[in-house]
Amino acid sequence: MLQKLILLLLLSLLFSCKNDANKNDKIKSAQWLIGKWENKSVDGNLEETWKKVNDSTFQATSYFIKGEDTLHFETITLQQKGENLTYNATVKGQNNDKAVAFLLNTEIEKQLVFENLKHDYPQKISYTQITKDSLVAKIAGKIDGKSTSEQFPMKKIE
Repeated sequence: MLQKLILLLLLSLLFSCKNDANKNDKIKSAQWLIGKWENKSVDGNLEETWKKVNDSTFQATSYFIKGEDTLHFETITLQQKGENLTYNATVKGQNNDKAVAFLLNTEIEKQLVFENLKHDYPQKISYTQITKDSLVAKIAGKIDGKSTSEQFPMKKIE
């Protein structure tokens, strides 16, 4: 009887450790975002830099610069809490400088799609890895009832 109880306790401990080890699997699947990404166009330069803060959090800054003017600046926190992976975007000068949360809706190999249908625009933000040194960031949603989207092909520069 004592042997069965010890075996049961060991199995319980083994499975609880396995569950803890897998709890951050979703953010691990986004590891390819880490680095500095750039999109240069005639409209300006977009730079997005992702860093790993810890096992459950990544942070990024995103700038859109035209000439000497910063036209857009945002900070992003990608955070896993339990089974949820949330993309929190804070855009300077919007939403009282408070973060807007987008929940991971679709996760397939090399693609992450975050969604917040209550947000004005965008309602979807996605990242698709094309190669280890290139990705496409896309924002999409409806403006005045009309579907619209913008894509930003980016190259890894660091």
